Amino acid sequence: MATINVNYINPLLKASVSVIEQACGLNVAIGKPALKDAQFTSDELLILMGITGEMKGQAILDFPMPAALQIASKMCMMEVTELSDLAQSAICELCNMIMGNTATLFYQSGTQIDITPPTICKGNVSFGNNYAANICIPFNYEDKYFFAINIAIKED
Repeated sequence: MATINVNYINPLLKASVSVIEQACGLNVAIGKPALKDAQFTSDELLILMGITGEMKGQAILDFPMPAALQIASKMCMMEVTELSDLAQSAICELCNMIMGNTATLFYQSGTQIDITPPTICKGNVSFGNNYAANICIPFNYEDKYFFAINIAIKED
Protein backbone atom coordinates (compact mmCIF):
# COMPACT_ATOMS: atom_id res chain seq x y z
CA MET A 1 0.00 0.00 0.00
CA ALA A 2 1.37 3.40 -0.99
CA THR A 3 2.09 6.12 1.55
CA ILE A 4 0.95 9.67 0.99
CA ASN A 5 3.33 12.36 -0.21
CA VAL A 6 3.35 15.32 2.22
CA ASN A 7 2.73 17.63 -0.76
CA TYR A 8 -0.70 16.00 -1.07
CA ILE A 9 -1.57 16.82 2.54
CA ASN A 10 -0.33 20.40 2.89
CA PRO A 11 -3.00 22.02 0.66
CA LEU A 12 -5.70 20.23 2.67
CA LEU A 13 -4.22 21.46 5.96
CA LYS A 14 -3.89 25.03 4.71
CA ALA A 15 -7.46 25.07 3.36
CA SER A 16 -8.89 23.50 6.54
CA VAL A 17 -7.33 26.04 8.90
CA SER A 18 -8.26 28.97 6.65
CA VAL A 19 -11.89 27.93 6.11
CA ILE A 20 -12.55 27.12 9.77
CA GLU A 21 -11.06 30.43 10.86
CA GLN A 22 -13.08 32.38 8.27
CA ALA A 23 -16.38 30.50 8.41
CA CYS A 24 -16.50 29.68 12.12
CA GLY A 25 -14.23 32.25 13.74
CA LEU A 26 -12.26 29.46 15.42
CA ASN A 27 -8.47 29.29 15.61
CA VAL A 28 -7.57 25.64 15.17
CA ALA A 29 -4.14 24.07 15.46
CA ILE A 30 -2.97 21.09 13.42
CA GLY A 31 -2.04 18.02 15.45
CA LYS A 32 0.42 15.30 14.54
CA PRO A 33 -0.59 13.20 11.50
CA ALA A 34 -0.57 9.43 11.99
CA LEU A 35 -1.51 6.26 10.16
CA LYS A 36 -4.92 5.06 11.38
CA ASP A 37 -7.54 2.53 10.41
CA ALA A 38 -10.61 4.33 9.09
CA GLN A 39 -12.95 3.03 11.82
CA PHE A 40 -15.50 5.26 13.52
CA THR A 41 -18.13 5.04 16.26
CA SER A 42 -21.73 6.19 16.57
CA ASP A 43 -20.79 9.33 18.53
CA GLU A 44 -19.10 10.86 15.46
CA LEU A 45 -20.47 12.59 12.37
CA LEU A 46 -18.55 11.72 9.23
CA ILE A 47 -18.51 13.59 5.95
CA LEU A 48 -17.02 11.51 3.12
CA MET A 49 -15.83 13.22 -0.05
CA GLY A 50 -14.17 11.54 -2.99
CA ILE A 51 -11.18 12.95 -4.84
CA THR A 52 -10.81 12.40 -8.59
CA GLY A 53 -8.61 13.71 -11.37
CA GLU A 54 -4.81 13.56 -11.26
CA MET A 55 -5.14 12.07 -7.77
CA LYS A 56 -7.68 9.53 -6.58
CA GLY A 57 -8.93 8.80 -3.12
CA GLN A 58 -11.11 10.02 -0.31
CA ALA A 59 -11.22 12.45 2.53
CA ILE A 60 -13.28 11.64 5.62
CA LEU A 61 -13.92 14.60 7.90
CA ASP A 62 -14.60 13.20 11.37
CA PHE A 63 -16.49 15.36 13.87
CA PRO A 64 -17.20 14.16 17.41
CA MET A 65 -20.78 15.21 18.23
CA PRO A 66 -19.84 18.14 20.53
CA ALA A 67 -17.61 19.59 17.80
CA ALA A 68 -20.28 18.97 15.14
CA LEU A 69 -22.81 20.92 17.22
CA GLN A 70 -20.32 23.74 17.85
CA ILE A 71 -19.47 24.04 14.16
CA ALA A 72 -23.14 23.88 13.16
CA SER A 73 -23.88 26.65 15.69
CA LYS A 74 -21.13 28.83 14.21
CA MET A 75 -22.23 28.14 10.63
CA CYS A 76 -25.94 28.77 11.38
CA MET A 77 -25.18 31.75 13.64
CA MET A 78 -27.48 30.37 16.36
CA GLU A 79 -27.20 27.73 19.06
CA VAL A 80 -27.63 24.23 17.66
CA THR A 81 -28.34 21.52 20.25
CA GLU A 82 -29.21 18.60 17.99
CA LEU A 83 -27.95 17.35 14.67
CA SER A 84 -30.96 18.42 12.58
CA ASP A 85 -31.05 18.44 8.79
CA LEU A 86 -30.07 22.13 8.90
CA ALA A 87 -27.09 21.38 11.16
CA GLN A 88 -25.92 18.53 8.93
CA SER A 89 -26.31 20.73 5.86
CA ALA A 90 -24.17 23.44 7.51
CA ILE A 91 -21.40 20.95 8.28
CA CYS A 92 -21.55 19.57 4.73
CA GLU A 93 -21.19 23.11 3.43
CA LEU A 94 -18.12 23.66 5.62
CA CYS A 95 -16.62 20.45 4.20
CA ASN A 96 -17.45 21.59 0.64
CA MET A 97 -15.64 24.85 1.37
CA ILE A 98 -12.59 23.03 2.78
CA MET A 99 -12.33 20.60 -0.11
CA GLY A 100 -13.13 23.27 -2.71
CA ASN A 101 -10.34 25.45 -1.37
CA THR A 102 -8.07 22.40 -1.33
CA ALA A 103 -8.85 21.75 -5.01
CA THR A 104 -8.06 25.41 -5.79
CA LEU A 105 -4.69 25.17 -4.01
CA PHE A 106 -3.85 22.00 -5.96
CA TYR A 107 -4.87 23.72 -9.21
CA GLN A 108 -2.61 26.68 -8.42
CA SER A 109 0.31 24.26 -8.02
CA GLY A 110 -0.46 22.55 -11.34
CA THR A 111 -2.47 19.52 -10.17
CA GLN A 112 -6.04 19.07 -11.38
CA ILE A 113 -8.46 17.41 -8.93
CA ASP A 114 -12.21 17.34 -8.55
CA ILE A 115 -14.27 16.50 -5.49
CA THR A 116 -17.49 14.54 -5.18
CA PRO A 117 -20.52 15.86 -3.31
CA PRO A 118 -20.38 15.13 0.43
CA THR A 119 -21.90 11.98 1.87
CA ILE A 120 -23.02 12.01 5.51
CA CYS A 121 -22.35 8.92 7.56
CA LYS A 122 -23.24 8.14 11.19
CA GLY A 123 -22.95 4.97 13.23
CA ASN A 124 -20.28 2.37 13.77
CA VAL A 125 -18.55 2.12 10.41
CA SER A 126 -15.19 1.37 8.85
CA PHE A 127 -13.82 2.25 5.44
CA GLY A 128 -11.15 0.40 3.57
CA ASN A 129 -9.20 0.86 0.39
CA ASN A 130 -6.38 -0.90 -1.35
CA TYR A 131 -4.63 2.08 -2.95
CA ALA A 132 -3.20 4.21 -0.13
CA ALA A 133 -2.66 4.27 3.60
CA ASN A 134 -5.16 6.29 5.65
CA ILE A 135 -3.53 9.30 7.30
CA CYS A 136 -5.42 10.86 10.21
CA ILE A 137 -4.74 14.55 10.89
CA PRO A 138 -6.25 15.85 14.14
CA PHE A 139 -7.22 19.48 14.60
CA ASN A 140 -7.32 21.03 18.06
CA TYR A 141 -9.24 23.98 19.43
CA GLU A 142 -8.55 25.50 22.86
CA ASP A 143 -5.93 22.77 23.44
CA LYS A 144 -8.51 19.98 23.04
CA TYR A 145 -9.15 17.48 20.26
CA PHE A 146 -11.71 19.07 17.95
CA PHE A 147 -12.04 17.03 14.74
CA ALA A 148 -9.91 15.04 12.31
CA ILE A 149 -9.45 14.63 8.60
CA ASN A 150 -8.67 11.15 7.35
CA ILE A 151 -7.19 11.14 3.89
CA ALA A 152 -6.17 8.33 1.55
CA ILE A 153 -5.07 9.47 -1.90
CA LYS A 154 -2.61 8.50 -4.58
CA GLU A 155 -1.44 9.94 -7.86
CA ASP A 156 -3.29 8.61 -10.85
